[in-house]
Amino acid sequence: MVAIASVLMSGCASSPSIGVLGAYFPTWLFSIVAGVVLTVVISLIVTRLKVDQLMKPSAVVYPTLVAFLSLAVWLMLFQY
Repeated sequence: MVAIASVLMSGCASSPSIGVLGAYFPTWLFSIVAGVVLTVVISLIVTRLKVDQLMKPSAVVYPTLVAFLSLAVWLMLFQY
């Protein structure tokens, strides 16, 4: 029972937050902001290349792209 409890408690070893000017922010917040910014950049590139008709339905594509890029940023930058 103690071994199972110690395995479950090992996830509480470090806080997933970053100190910015004395305040601590969760890493997922930075990941979501980065995902939204990257999605806007991709949207501008796709619009400039005039291939935005391939990104339909946009109500599904863009939120999915935000989620994918947010998770990718989190995995690349904040896994320690």
